[in-house]
Amino acid sequence: MDLMSGDADPSETAAAERNSAANPAQSRVTFNRFELNRILNLYGRMVADGEWRDYAIDFLKDRAVFSVFRRASEVPIYRIEKDPRLARKQGVYSVISAGGLILRRGHELDRVLLVIDRKLAVV
Repeated sequence: MDLMSGDADPSETAAAERNSAANPAQSRVTFNRFELNRILNLYGRMVADGEWRDYAIDFLKDRAVFSVFRRASEVPIYRIEKDPRLARKQGVYSVISAGGLILRRGHELDRVLLVIDRKLAVV
């Protein structure tokens, strides 16, 4: 079978895709240990209260997303996003509701999570 000069061999493109999947790019955005610890502590308290039941973590090229679900079959009720491109503007972290509304955005994770972290207040 002759390959024309403009056509690529399908096996070569499949091998290139496998190699890129085996060696993930260093440019992916991730949560560091402190950030993940803070988010999972909040998640654990909300699970203990019976409000949240499932979560998902996505590490994309431009942002990291921690999604919180009330049930696994629904859309996420909250998304906690880390987007380094916004570091000098509105802030790296944001909390987004199910409808896409940005509830809070800022430079510090603890202050951003206060919008969904309902602690008891003594009056």
